[in-house]
Parts: sequence; C-alpha cells; structure tokens
Amino acid sequence: MLVYVEGLYKPFKPIKRMVKAYFKGLVLEVLDGVYVPREDTELLAETLDVKNVNVLDVGTGSGALALFAAKTARHVTGVDIDPQAVVCATKNAELNGVTNVTFVESDLFERVRGRFDVIAFNPPYLPVTDAWESRTWNGGANGRETIERFAKGLGEHLAPKGHALVLVSSLTGLEETKKLFVDRGFHVAVAREKKIMWETLYVLRIVHKD
Repeated sequence: MLVYVEGLYKPFKPIKRMVKAYFKGLVLEVLDGVYVPREDTELLAETLDVKNVNVLDVGTGSGALALFAAKTARHVTGVDIDPQAVVCATKNAELNGVTNVTFVESDLFERVRGRFDVIAFNPPYLPVTDAWESRTWNGGANGRETIERFAKGLGEHLAPKGHALVLVSSLTGLEETKKLFVDRGFHVAVAREKKIMWETLYVLRIVHKD
C-alpha cells in the first residue's frame, strides 16, 4: 500500500507473504518483495506488439509481462536484479505452461547478450528518499536513477529497427525522462497514457533516430 505525502510516495513496510495474482489470463504466485502486477503493468501490456519477435523484459518481477508477451512473441528473455524474482518468474512460467521464455538474474543489461526487437521496462520510477524502501518502486530522489542507467545501456541491445517501451509517471518528470533518451540519440514519443488517482502513467516508445 502507498500513501502520498508532500510530493512523495511513502510505502508501508511489506508484510511477509506469498500472494496469488491474476493478470491477462495468467495465474501468478508472487513471493514477498517481488512486485505484484498493477495498473502500470497492465498499461505496458496493452501497448505491446510483439508477434513473432524476440523480446527483452527488464525488471521482470513476477514474470507477468514476460509471460503475457510470450503468448505471441518468438522468444522472451526476462531479467531482474533480484534472485527471488527470477525464482518467482521461472515458477510462474511452469505454472502457466509457458516454454518460450528464459529468466536471468541481471542488473539491467549486465548479463544480457545480443539485441532485441522489443525491450520493455517497468522501472522503479517513484521519487522516494528512504533507502530501506523497496527497490521495486524506489527510483531515487528524482525517480529517474534506474531509468538513466537503463538509457545508457539501451543502444547496445536494441535492434536497429526495434523499439523500447518504458513506463514512467508524471511524478518522474515526463520531459526530463524523455531527455535522458533523446540525449543518447533516440527518438521518444508517448505511446499510451492513463490517469490514475494522483498521477498519470505514460508508456514511452523509444526508437533509434534515422
């Protein structure tokens, strides 16, 4: 649960748990500390067009987005810095009978090899200041710390005609976030947006400049 105080999200400390979640026809078991799919995951899923292509899902968490993409993609690779998330996502693939997906423990692109037609990223994008707060939503003081690291490595792994989809919030700073990619030679456009409570969610579509 999140509360909104003075421009910042203030999450309550999570209770130890394993919850069952339902997402786009998938049944998921989500371990404690692993991100449960929410409105942002759904918005990103609704923007995906991955028929018969190779997909990279960065920050895969429970594997929800990767498993949804795998329904039409050629192959999906999901990566997450949290080994528990990788265990969780792998188990969810087995539970749902999905075989064209691989999960790897990796800090963003650290252990990623090759290029992908579509790269999806639902990053920790909320501006928070307490170091103990979950890295699943903790984007640092401005909400863009992890996104900036992602932008630096994107060019090496995005196929020449491919595109990336990155979920951000109005609290992250839309124009500031777009600039992180434009400054590195990408074209950025808002592909989809949705107003929820006290923020607006955006999916950025990012491609190499011609």
